[in-house]
Amino acid sequence: MNYKRFVPGVVAVFTIFLFAGCQSPKEQCCTKTPAQVTTVTAAPATPAPVAAPTTAPVAAPAPVVAPTPAATPAPTPVVPPVRIKAGLSAPFTDSEGNVWLPDQGFTDGDTYELSDAQIANTKTPAIYRTERYNMTSFSYPVPNGKYTVKLHFAEIYDAITGPGMRVFSFNVEGQEFKDFDIWVKAGGSNRAYIETVDVEVTDGKLDITFTPKEENPKINGIEILPRS
Repeated sequence: MNYKRFVPGVVAVFTIFLFAGCQSPKEQCCTKTPAQVTTVTAAPATPAPVAAPTTAPVAAPAPVVAPTPAATPAPTPVVPPVRIKAGLSAPFTDSEGNVWLPDQGFTDGDTYELSDAQIANTKTPAIYRTERYNMTSFSYPVPNGKYTVKLHFAEIYDAITGPGMRVFSFNVEGQEFKDFDIWVKAGGSNRAYIETVDVEVTDGKLDITFTPKEENPKINGIEILPRS
C-alpha cells in the first residue's frame, strides 16, 4: 500500500469531520457568547398609593344655654281684708285674731328681724319685729274697688339714732308721700307708727313704689281693707 497517498487523504477527512462537529446543534445550545445572553431585569413594582388618613368629623359642641331663672311666684289673690307681714316666712296671728300672710308681693330688697325688740305704741309688738328694706315696689292683686291701706312702720335698726338718718318717699296708687322719716313720725326708735291712705283700685292690683333718699326704704307690714 502506498502510505504517502493514504495519510494525506485520512488527514483531510479528519479535518472535515472536526469542522463539521464544531457547528453541531449541541455546541450551539451549550455555548453562548456574551452577545447571545440577554439579562432580563424586572421593573421595580410601583408602590400602591397611600390613602390620606380619614379623620372622622368632630361634631361641634352644643351651645350652652343658660338656664332661665325661675320667676317669683305671684301672690295668690285673697279677697280683702289682706294683711301681709313683711320679713316673716310663715303666717302670723295678731293679738286681735287677725291672720297676717307671710312676706310677699315685694320687688327687690332683704329682710331683717330683731326678735327681742320692745315696741311702744302697739298691742302687737310682733308686727314690728321683722321688716323688709331696700325694696323698690309692692304689688298685690285685688278686685277693683275702694280700699283703706295701712302701712306699718317702726325704726328698729340700731344704726339709726336720730331724725334725718332714714328718709324715703313712697307712692300708693298715685298718692305721694315725700321725704318720709319714721323717726320723726313715730317720735323715736322702737315705736310703732301707722300711715293710713284711702285709694281706689281700677286695674286689678294695689301698687306701691318706694324711692330712697337717705338710707333704704323699709316697712314692717301692710293692711288692705275694703272701704264702702
